[in-house]
Amino acid sequence: MSYQFSAPTPKDEGHRTRKRFGQNFLHDNRVIEKIVHAVAPRAGDFMVEIGPGLGALTAPLLVASEALTVVELDRDLAAGLPGRVSQPEKLTIVEGDALKFNFMTLVQNNKPLRIVGNLPYNISTPLLFHLLQYGSQVQDMHFMLQKEVVDRIVAEPNSKDYGRLSVMIQYYCKPEFLFEVPPGAFNPPPKVTSAVFRLTPYAEKPLVAKDEKQFASLVGHVFTQRRKTLRNTLKGRVDEQGFAQAQVDPMARPENLSLAQFVALADVAINPNP
Repeated sequence: MSYQFSAPTPKDEGHRTRKRFGQNFLHDNRVIEKIVHAVAPRAGDFMVEIGPGLGALTAPLLVASEALTVVELDRDLAAGLPGRVSQPEKLTIVEGDALKFNFMTLVQNNKPLRIVGNLPYNISTPLLFHLLQYGSQVQDMHFMLQKEVVDRIVAEPNSKDYGRLSVMIQYYCKPEFLFEVPPGAFNPPPKVTSAVFRLTPYAEKPLVAKDEKQFASLVGHVFTQRRKTLRNTLKGRVDEQGFAQAQVDPMARPENLSLAQFVALADVAINPNP
């Protein structure tokens, strides 16, 4: 399938970026093409774009999709977006904060959402956690973030990048690192290298904790003291019998544990706030 690529035109570049919104506008057509081909939108897909900005991704996504809904916090950008695309009648614009938006309101006829976005780096982690709660209604998510965050998302145990974000994302989704994006692909260029990645929520999670709030609490707690042994960080929550039952070495550190071991630990832990 061929796509229409439309990087921001010179007249669009007159928009002043707003630091409080974390705006860095994508303008490299080669990168746009790679992203759209990775997403591979098809007729019948219900696409959602977070932070469309000047419409660099919006235009080609709109051509290939049955409908596209965008969530944009900047009112000026939202107002100008219909004039930057070739099929504005297929475009629905939601002016609002994606962190607070209920994405369930977009689901129609149980058709799963396909979510795309060049996410604002300053809210990327809380936004990802917000989106995880909609996993049952999401087919996949393609995002661009700073590479160091993507490295953490896809990290495996026994690596320096492995942490709370790795465990929690991988509990709900299959993550895939796709490709790097250099700073020069943006205007203004960020001070970091970016990367595009894919999250595919599990229709049925391969591992299910008995209490998912307990699981999230335990994972978050141990990684606040990642250099300590689990015996020390989980004192009062997991006893020796619990470690044995979960088949986890109490002298291990958080980065040594697999997702399955974290689930097993959470299942035997004592809830500190019953």
